[in-house]
Amino acid sequence: MRKLTASNLVSFINQLDRNCVYNYINPKTKGLIKIEGIDLPEGPIRIKRWNPTKGEKIEEKKVDNISSELIWRIANALNPNQPINFDRILGGSYNTRSVLEALLAHTPEFYYCYPGRIENKGNFSTIKDGHKHLIWKPEIPHEIGILKKAETEIVISEIPALDAYYESLVLPDKYNQHKIDVDIQRRHAQIQIALLFIGKQLNFRTWIAQNDKGILYQNKRIGEYEGVINSLKNEKLLMAYDDAIQAALLIDCIWFKNGRFIPAIMEIEHSTGVTSGLSRMKNFKDKFPPFPTRYVIVAPDEDREKVIKEANKPQFKDLETKFFTYSAVEELYALCQKRKIKGVSEEFLDCFMEPVLVEN
Repeated sequence: MRKLTASNLVSFINQLDRNCVYNYINPKTKGLIKIEGIDLPEGPIRIKRWNPTKGEKIEEKKVDNISSELIWRIANALNPNQPINFDRILGGSYNTRSVLEALLAHTPEFYYCYPGRIENKGNFSTIKDGHKHLIWKPEIPHEIGILKKAETEIVISEIPALDAYYESLVLPDKYNQHKIDVDIQRRHAQIQIALLFIGKQLNFRTWIAQNDKGILYQNKRIGEYEGVINSLKNEKLLMAYDDAIQAALLIDCIWFKNGRFIPAIMEIEHSTGVTSGLSRMKNFKDKFPPFPTRYVIVAPDEDREKVIKEANKPQFKDLETKFFTYSAVEELYALCQKRKIKGVSEEFLDCFMEPVLVEN
């Protein structure tokens, strides 16, 4: 499925005429929007907004920014032909959200629409008039610079948001010696913990990088959690390959299953070069006999282009890398927390991991 990035959305808006002013989608909102500037590739987008019906003048208004963060959150939520509600996605935050929505709606691949809304009361369900949504329809572009409504028979049943929860964690003292920001290290550790608990729910045993086993989570070192492998020398699949064991010691996370399978070998890359993770996995692969597994880069959603670029370099192609986005990790982690999923095969993982190898 084609996915959009912040640079895609900014590029779409960059095609709009800077000499024009643009209306909000809601006709009851009488304000106007003018694009003042755009920083490529991912924003921010600078705009002015004013309401002539209240006597406001553009000259008197300050410039506001549509931030890259806001643009990324919308890009991550968009899928072809699936309506999205900005307020629901953004939780009502970002005071320029309706401006971004309006500008996108003026670009050829976006329409506004009003899908039906399923309302459940007691044992009865009815379809009510829906709220305003934006829908991405790349296959039928419309004229640029105008608002276009898409007629749709889609109905939406809103479900409670699925959140992933982490309790407090304590990083080992040695982490303070690193030059990497402590918040980045904490985020890396949270994802590592999520992978550990996903593995536990799927009956995998988990290897955690040797230097990360001292992370305290729920007042317990993660190396002491049930299902965490103490030594790779005792793993049946690896015990005959000392060089492979040495190569695996610092890999962030490896899942083992029944002593016979390795569902995934994963490197978490947060604000670091993807290359280091790929190199570590490649080093392991070169020291271990051919074996079916998944070599996976786990990284923020917005790093997708970087992951694809690096994973397709000639020296890494034989890894056939998969991309496990943070949002997909936490979606699966939240499912494990809420539903205690079980009885699924390891192929279930492929629903959450994107192959990134580009075939020539």
